[in-house]
Amino acid sequence: MTVASAASVDRDLLEPTPIIDSDHATVRRFAESRSAGTQATPEKAIQLYYAVRDEIRYDPYAVAVEIQTLRASATLSSGRGWCVSKAVLLAAACRAIGIPARVGFADVRNHLSTARMREVMQTDLFYWHGYTSIFLGAPPGWVKATPAFNIELCEKFGLLPLDFDGEQDSLYHPFDRQGRRHMEYVNERGEFADVPLAEILATFAEKYRFIKREGTDRDGAFGADADFERDVEAETAGRCRPRD
Repeated sequence: MTVASAASVDRDLLEPTPIIDSDHATVRRFAESRSAGTQATPEKAIQLYYAVRDEIRYDPYAVAVEIQTLRASATLSSGRGWCVSKAVLLAAACRAIGIPARVGFADVRNHLSTARMREVMQTDLFYWHGYTSIFLGAPPGWVKATPAFNIELCEKFGLLPLDFDGEQDSLYHPFDRQGRRHMEYVNERGEFADVPLAEILATFAEKYRFIKREGTDRDGAFGADADFERDVEAETAGRCRPRD
C-alpha cells in the first residue's frame, strides 16, 4: 500500500533534486529491489534503511560537499559514503518508491573517533551531521532514521548498532557497548527537502581548516593512504579503558 496521507505532504518531498536523484535508474533499481517482498510502506522503509546502513560502507575520510559526490547515484556507485551522502541515498530510495522523505541535520559531539580524525579535524564536534526523516503516515508521521554506521563498523568499534522499526526515531546512542561516551546531540539544524549546500559549505569553511570553500579536502588532509576501517582497527586495539 502507499502512505495514506502522502497527498497532504509537500510534493517536493516526493520529487528528485540534483542531489537527491531519486529518478536515476540505479537509484530506482536499488530502491525497488531492496524493498521487494512487502506491500506495506513501513516495512519497505525499514528494508531500505538496513540496505543503506549495511551495504554502503561508512567512510568519513571521503567527505566532500559537492553536488556530484553527494548524489545518491554516486554513493551507490562508490559503495561508500559519510553520514550526509548515506542520508541522501536513503531519502532518494524512499522517494523512488513513493515514500516522502527529507534530509535532516544536527551538530553532534563525537566522543569516539580515530587518531587521524582528531588530528585533522582538531575538534570532536561534527557540524551538519546528516540523517533521513521519513513520512510513514499518521501515526507515526515523520520518523528519523540514521543509516550512517554499517554493522561491521559497529562491531569493530564496539558501538551499539542503530536499528529502525518504522515507529521510533533511530538516533545515535549516547554510549557504546562498554559505557564510553559516544555521541551527543548539541544543536538541531532542521529538516529540508534538499541538501542546504550553501549553508553547509559556509559552516565547514569556517569550522574545518582542511575543507576548502568549494567543499572538498583538496589537499588530502587525511593522507593519500588513509583507510578508515584500518584506523578503526588500530584505534580499538589500543583501547585499555573507557574515555571520559
